[in-house]
Amino acid sequence: MSRVMPRYALKIEYDGAPFAGWQRQSGLPTVQGALEVALAALEEGVPSVAAAGRTDAGVHATGQVAQCDMARDWDPFRLSEALNWHLKPAPVAVVACARVADDWHARFSAIERRYTYRVICRRAPLVHQRGQAWHLRHHLDVAAMQAGAAHLVGRHDFTTFRAALCQAASPVKSLDEITIAESATPNGREIAFCLRARSFLHNQVRSIVGTLERVGAGAWAPEDVAHALAACDRAACGPVAPPDGLFLTGVGYPFDVFG
Repeated sequence: MSRVMPRYALKIEYDGAPFAGWQRQSGLPTVQGALEVALAALEEGVPSVAAAGRTDAGVHATGQVAQCDMARDWDPFRLSEALNWHLKPAPVAVVACARVADDWHARFSAIERRYTYRVICRRAPLVHQRGQAWHLRHHLDVAAMQAGAAHLVGRHDFTTFRAALCQAASPVKSLDEITIAESATPNGREIAFCLRARSFLHNQVRSIVGTLERVGAGAWAPEDVAHALAACDRAACGPVAPPDGLFLTGVGYPFDVFG
């Protein structure tokens, strides 16, 4: 009878700029690929890792969660330290590690995902935040965007805000929360769009933010968002926001995995 391999949950942050996304792809740098190379340096034959969500090229994470099955019974702290050593110099870090039950799954056990999209409005080009936010040179009306976003909260058919190549079985999703907050910084106005749901469609967050940007810029009225949603037509969507400003900030489970 084969021995069950100990399973570990990993909380991971990464800069998505140099990667072709999370998912392993032949001949391309990916976050999953970097993590699996680091795991292979610790043990031979480590099975493929699974993540709570597959982020696209250029998308960042501060709270991605993945799982790995190891042959050895590692102390979680030592495993995270060893992985961080072997991940260098890739912009990927394991910020927490925990032993979990053998039937726990990073993707299927999750009950919510949280994303934040950052926009910085200023005339000057971005320097320190380049690649970490969507740079806009024009003003955005936050109140108008909040009014537009209100039409999207709840359970809807999000076909309009779904990528054409999305592989989800259904376009119907429940969007639990959208908050839009503005803060003044010494070098520009930052606007953060925070979205929370059990799961998201491919490009859903970026499609929503791009559409709300049109409302904030005055090109759309807030009620136009409701019309776009009701159309159930990808052509009714506003421009898709670039990946630079998108961060996977957290994944929720029925209990605190890393507590």
